[in-house]
Amino acid sequence: MSGRSRLTGKTRDETLIEMSRNSLCDEDNNGFPHDTEDYPQPDPSEVDKHQQSKDSVFFRDGKRRIDFILSYVDDRDGERKQERRKEYEANLQKAGLELETEDQSESDDGKTYYVKIHTPWDVLATYADVLKIKVPFKANDIPAHKDIPMNWLFTPFRLPNHIMNPEPDYFTSPFNKEKIDFFLIDDKETFFPPSVRNRIVYYILARCAYHKEDSDDKNKKGIKRLLNNGTYGAAFPLHDSRYWKASRDPNSESERFSLYKHWARFFSFFKEQPLNLIRKYYGEKIGIYFAWLGFYTEMLFFAAVVGLICFLYGLFTFDDNIWSKEICSEEIGGNIIMCPLCDKTCGYWKLNSTCNSSWQSHMFDNVGTVFFAIFMGIWVTLFLEFWKRRQARLEYEWDLVDFEEEQQQLQLRPEYEIKCTSRRLNPVTQEEEWVLDRTAADLVGKVLLCWATVVLWISLIIACIIGVIAYRLAVYAAFASIMKDSPTNNIQMVGSLITPQLATSVTASCINFVIIMILNVMYERVAIWITDMEIPKTHLEYENKLTVKMFLFQFVNYYSSCFYVAFFKGKFVGRPGDYIYMFGWSKLRNEECDPGGCLIELTTQLVIVMAGKQVWGNIQEALVPWLLNWWGSRKARSHPESLYSRWEQDHDLQNFSHLGLFYEYLEMVIQFGFITLFVASFPLAPLLALLNNIIEVRVDAWKFTTQFRRPVAAKAHSIGAWQEILNGVAVFSVVTNAFIVAFTSDMIPRLVYMYAYSPGNDLSMKGYINNSLSVFNISGFSDDNRPDDGESPEWFNSSVITTCRYRDYRYPPGHEKQYTHTMQFWHILAAKLAFIIIMEHVVFMVKFFVAWMIPDVPAEVKARVKRERYLIQEYLHNYEVENLKIQLSHRNDDCSSNPVDYPDISRREVLSECL
Repeated sequence: MSGRSRLTGKTRDETLIEMSRNSLCDEDNNGFPHDTEDYPQPDPSEVDKHQQSKDSVFFRDGKRRIDFILSYVDDRDGERKQERRKEYEANLQKAGLELETEDQSESDDGKTYYVKIHTPWDVLATYADVLKIKVPFKANDIPAHKDIPMNWLFTPFRLPNHIMNPEPDYFTSPFNKEKIDFFLIDDKETFFPPSVRNRIVYYILARCAYHKEDSDDKNKKGIKRLLNNGTYGAAFPLHDSRYWKASRDPNSESERFSLYKHWARFFSFFKEQPLNLIRKYYGEKIGIYFAWLGFYTEMLFFAAVVGLICFLYGLFTFDDNIWSKEICSEEIGGNIIMCPLCDKTCGYWKLNSTCNSSWQSHMFDNVGTVFFAIFMGIWVTLFLEFWKRRQARLEYEWDLVDFEEEQQQLQLRPEYEIKCTSRRLNPVTQEEEWVLDRTAADLVGKVLLCWATVVLWISLIIACIIGVIAYRLAVYAAFASIMKDSPTNNIQMVGSLITPQLATSVTASCINFVIIMILNVMYERVAIWITDMEIPKTHLEYENKLTVKMFLFQFVNYYSSCFYVAFFKGKFVGRPGDYIYMFGWSKLRNEECDPGGCLIELTTQLVIVMAGKQVWGNIQEALVPWLLNWWGSRKARSHPESLYSRWEQDHDLQNFSHLGLFYEYLEMVIQFGFITLFVASFPLAPLLALLNNIIEVRVDAWKFTTQFRRPVAAKAHSIGAWQEILNGVAVFSVVTNAFIVAFTSDMIPRLVYMYAYSPGNDLSMKGYINNSLSVFNISGFSDDNRPDDGESPEWFNSSVITTCRYRDYRYPPGHEKQYTHTMQFWHILAAKLAFIIIMEHVVFMVKFFVAWMIPDVPAEVKARVKRERYLIQEYLHNYEVENLKIQLSHRNDDCSSNPVDYPDISRREVLSECL
C-alpha cells in the first residue's frame, strides 16, 4: 500500500482511513511534514498539574490543541470495558489521532480518567478533503452593502464589528489536499477552526471500531455504542475558556467569553445576535437555529403591534357595544328567562347574569377580529418568504450552497452503516456503496408497526380529550348547583366574575394541560424507538422522520382541545325538549357555549395552554440544567484554579444531546401554531409569543454558553423539515381562522341582523339579543330535563313564567313549524359559508401574489454565487496551467533538452497571491 492515506469506503473494515505505519511520521506527498518530534511527550509524572492553567486547552506540551475529550471511570468489574477501550484507542491511533491520558489521581474526584485527543494536520487535511469542507482561497472583492438610510437610529442595537464579523470575508472552495498551495494557509495549526476540528474528530470517533483485527464481530463500531454500554462516560469537545472570564492563555480565542458577554446575558435582549460568531463557535446547524429564532422574533413584533391595536379597539369601543348593554340592562336582560344549561341540577337563570362575560367577549369578538385574521394570513406569508431570503443569504455567507448532496452522500449514520450487508452501484456517483438489504415483508411490517404505534398514541390523546369533555359535562352540573345562590360573590375583586362556565373551563383547561405534559414525556421515547427501528440512512433523514412523528403527535396533543372548543362545543346540543347526549346513550348532555359565546372560552383555553407551555418550557430549559450543574459541581467550588482543569469543568456540565435542537424547534413551531391557527380568538397571542421569545433567545444562549458542554459542530443548510411544516401550518391557519370567525364568533349573525333584519333603516343593532334567542314552552320539558325542586332561584315562579329562551333561530311554540329552524337561520348559514369562501380566496390570492413577488434568493446573493463559481474555475485553471509549466520545465531541465515554447496564458495577479 502507498504512503498516502485514502478513504476506503468500506464500512465493515477496521478503520475508515487506511494509512501506512509510517505515513504519519514521514513527509506526505504535498510537502507538509508531520514530525512527532515537534511535540515532545513528557512523562505525566514530571508535569505538575498545579503549574497548568485552569483554562489550558492544550496537551501537556502546551502546543497540541485538545480537539476532543473522552472520560471514563475504571470499574472494578470492568475487564470487558478495559479491553474495548484498549482496542478502540489503539484503532484511533492507527487512524492518525494522538492521545494523552490524564490519570484518575489527577482528576478532581479521584476516579475519572480523561483521554485527550489531538488531530494532526495530515489527518485534518485528509478528512477535510473527504468531507469537502470549504476553505478560503481569495479575499472577497465585491463591494460592501450600501449604507442603510437613517442607519444611526439602529446604533443602540448594534454589536461591535469584531463580534459581528470575527473573520474576514473570503471566497471559498472545497478543500483539496492535492492543491494545498491554492488556499490561503497562514498557519496549519489555526487554519481549521476548533468547530471544524471537533466535527472531523467526531466523524472518526463515530466510525472507528473497538474489536480486534481477528474478531468476527465487525459491528462493534462507534463512540455512540461505547457511551451506551458504559465503556466511556462522556465524549465532548472543549469550551475554549470560562464563560465569565477570558482565558489567560494567549493562544486560546476566548470566544465563549465573548458570546456570554455580548449575547447570553439577559440585559442584551435588545441587541442583535452575533450570528457569525455563533456559527464559528457552535457550527452552522446551531447558527441556523438562532438565525431563524431571531428572525421569527423580529417578525412577531409587527404581528404583536397590530394584535395589540385590535385588542385596544375592542377595549375602547365598549360604548358602541349595544348588544352587551341590552344583556346588562334590567329592562331587557333582566326580564329574559333562560332555559337550564344542564339536566336536573341546573335551574333557570336571567340573561343579565352573563353581563361580565359579554363585555369580556367583546374585547376579542369585534370587527377588528376579522381584520386581524386576514392580516395574519398575509403576515405568515411574508414571514416565510422573507425567511427564505434570509436563509439563502446565510447559505452563501456560511458556505452551505450545494451542501445537501454532500450531507446525503458522506454523513451516513453509523447505525445504518453497521446494518449494511451488500454493495450497490450509486447511479449518481457511479461508485459502489453499502446498502441495507430489506425484504418487502420486513419493510412493510416495520412501516405498519411504526405508524400503527403513532395512530395508537393519537387515539390515546383523543380518548383523553373525550375524558376531559366528560369532565366538563359532569362538573358543570356540580358547579351550577353549588353556585346557584352565587356564593362566590363574597370573594373580593374577582368573585363576581366567577361563573359555573368559567370555573368549568379553567379547571378543564388546567387538567388538559397536565395530560398534555404527561403524554409528551411518554410519547417522546416511543417516537425515538420507532424511528430507530426504521434505520434511516442519514442524520437528515433520521431527523425528518422523527420530526414528522413528533409534530403530528404534538399537533393533536396541544391543539385538539382548542379544536373542540372552536368547532364542536355548542354546535351539536339540540334544543330544549330534544337535547343531544354524548355518545347518544349517556346521561351527559352535550355542552353548550357560554352565553357570551364560545369565542371567550376558546380564548381561555388558548391562554392557559399556550402560556402554561411557555412558562413550563422556560423553567425546564433554564432551571433544571442550572440545578443539575450546581449539584454536580458543588465539590469543585472549593478547589483552587490549578486543580480544576478545563476538561473537568466541562465534564461537570450537562450533555447537549443530538436531539437538543429538535426540541427547540418543536417548541417554537408549536407556538407558531398557536399564534396562527387560533389567532382570531386572541389577538394578544403574538404579543405573548414575542415576550416569550425575547426571553427564549437569551435563555437558550445562556444555556448553550454556560450550562451545556460544547456541542459537536454540525452543518445544516436550512431548518430542514420544519420549513414544510411551517408552510403547512400557514395554509391551514387561513382555513381555521375563517371557520373561527364564521362559526365560533358571533360576527356573522350580528352583521346579518344589522343589514337584513334590524327594524328601521339606521342599520342599528338594537333588538339583536331578543332576535337571536328562541322561545320554548316550559311544559315541554320531560322529567329528565326539568330542574329538580329547589334548584331554580327564588324569583322563579312556574305559575307565572311559562316560557324560557335559548340561543338558536327556531319558530316559537304554537307556530305551524314550531321548533324548526327559521329562514334567518339559513340566511346566517349561507352568509357564514360565503364569508369562509371569500376570506380564503382573498387571503390565498394575496399570499400567492406576495410569494410570487418576493424572490426566494436575493439578486445580490445570486451574483455572489456566480462570481465565486467563476473565480473557482478561473483560478483552478490557471493553477493547473502553472503547475504544468513547472513540471515540464523540471522535466526539460533533467533531460538537458532545449527549452520548449509554451502558449502565453495570462496569469492573474491574485493567482500569485495564492501561490
